[in-house]
Amino acid sequence: MRYLSTRGGARAEFTDVLLGGLASDGGLFLPETWPQFLEDDIRAFSGCPYAEIAYQLICPFIGDIFTKSEFRADVLSAYRSFSHPEIVPLKKISSDKYLLELFHGPTLAFKDVALQLLGHLFARGLDKQARRATVIVATSGDTGSAAIGALKGQPNVNVVVLHPQGKVSDVQRRQMTTVLDSNVYNIALEGSFDDTQSIVKALFVDDTFVSRFGLTAVNSINFARIMAQCVYYFTASVALGHPRNISFVVPTGNFGDVFSGEVAARMGLPVDKLVVATNANDILARALRTGVYSSGSVQSTLSPSMDIQVASNFERALYEASGRDAVWVMEAMNEFSNIRRLDISSDVLSHLSERYVAGSANDDETLAMMSQVYRENQLIIDPHTAVGMAVADKLELPSGSPLVFLATAHPAKFPDAVLRATGVHPELPSQLGDLLTREERCKQLPNSIHAVRDFIAGISSTS
Repeated sequence: MRYLSTRGGARAEFTDVLLGGLASDGGLFLPETWPQFLEDDIRAFSGCPYAEIAYQLICPFIGDIFTKSEFRADVLSAYRSFSHPEIVPLKKISSDKYLLELFHGPTLAFKDVALQLLGHLFARGLDKQARRATVIVATSGDTGSAAIGALKGQPNVNVVVLHPQGKVSDVQRRQMTTVLDSNVYNIALEGSFDDTQSIVKALFVDDTFVSRFGLTAVNSINFARIMAQCVYYFTASVALGHPRNISFVVPTGNFGDVFSGEVAARMGLPVDKLVVATNANDILARALRTGVYSSGSVQSTLSPSMDIQVASNFERALYEASGRDAVWVMEAMNEFSNIRRLDISSDVLSHLSERYVAGSANDDETLAMMSQVYRENQLIIDPHTAVGMAVADKLELPSGSPLVFLATAHPAKFPDAVLRATGVHPELPSQLGDLLTREERCKQLPNSIHAVRDFIAGISSTS
């Protein structure tokens, strides 16, 4: 399998995509062609364990970098760390509405589904190439802990995680900063998540720095994350008997999880609509509604993992919607970088609208939905999941067709919001019961690429 950059200036094999993350031209990698699964292929997944379905779906993306037995072993190992035997169980909440629980991994967030696998593949890829790497992660809350959970203690790799200081929940922060393995480094950066993401992107444009310190990324800019996340769209459909009119509601920040749904559709899964649900940081909802992709100031909300104004993976959706016009994407991304605004052409917007529908929900609507779900279903959901459900309610989607809500985080990660909405204080699972008393280790840095660059250079010289 060959990979192309969305900006047309780079090609790569899977090894480069896995260990490199961002393309050298600043674009994002996508496969040259999409693997295809026919209706009979998908129906044949019925009754198969999650790991086996993941193995079958992801194999075409891997190529021959690993043997089949090596890859199968990594997939099996990745999902042994999940607390539910179905890995991502589907729970019925009404006649045609379902909750896809993606939070049964070790850090209680959907990011585990991809990153537990990515950690194994990453370690194996580095070993095969006899090289070291520095993984740098910008996180709005959950990616950081999931990356640390996947890579802590692994040989040949340092993990550097940047989170916006004071803008993640206490549980999210402590899931990162209480991991004291010698290869794990946490940075609390002054500013917003968009600031952390901008610094990471800027570091990757510096080819000399990237080469010198073996810099790579496991954020959703890394296509390996996207390919692993597409699996649960298939398993949800299979669990429902493989209907042809299923829609998915996805709480959305950086656009990676919802784009994984597009990947599933392009691989052959019948998907009616992908619902892009945003909080008050509604750049994506506005873009898909009006065609104007224009960033503003980040607002702090009860769903902090979605407090994002620049959605990196939207570039992948624009690339596909433009008919893979890399020249247009390059010009569009340069325009957006310069003036923080992009007017999406009518043709591209039309193609996006065929696949996506979008809306936003504010904090009051989020709390109201959490309260309603608890009152009517005796279910406690986290605020990100509630944003998705509130948006779907406002959009008045057609009834009678299966609607799957992606439940992206365990409610105990956001106890204050849950308590406000339901009057119930959610308990952490037993394995994290002492989280709030564990020792923390974190470096505070100013909002400066030079400060982050110097920090990485410093830890690399002592590794």
